[in-house]
Amino acid sequence: MSLFLQAYVQLLLVEPYLRRRDFKGLYERVRTCDMPSAAEEPNSVSKVCEAMDLACIWYWRQALCLQRSAALTRLLRRHGIAADLVIGAQQIPFRAHAWVEVDGRVVNDKAYVSEVFAVLDRC
Repeated sequence: MSLFLQAYVQLLLVEPYLRRRDFKGLYERVRTCDMPSAAEEPNSVSKVCEAMDLACIWYWRQALCLQRSAALTRLLRRHGIAADLVIGAQQIPFRAHAWVEVDGRVVNDKAYVSEVFAVLDRC
């Protein structure tokens, strides 16, 4: 299956959790996503992120940060890349945000996002 289709499928798999507002279920789905001992295809972080960006463009509705980041975290892990879903918030004005980090580096957002938002959890 192409990387683009894998990304699209991950967006579809995350969608029902968000629709039901089942954040605990989504968190568990991301947390328990194991990395294979050997990746199916050797892909770089940037190629996987590009595939997710493209899948988000073609997705049937707007994929917001939590959906995009949860799906990307699962996809990166499936390709043997240790990724963390990071959830943060800022107090004034209150806003919450989600992004993905690999080796402590933000891979699907602006590099400074971790300075703007206080990290609430990593998954």
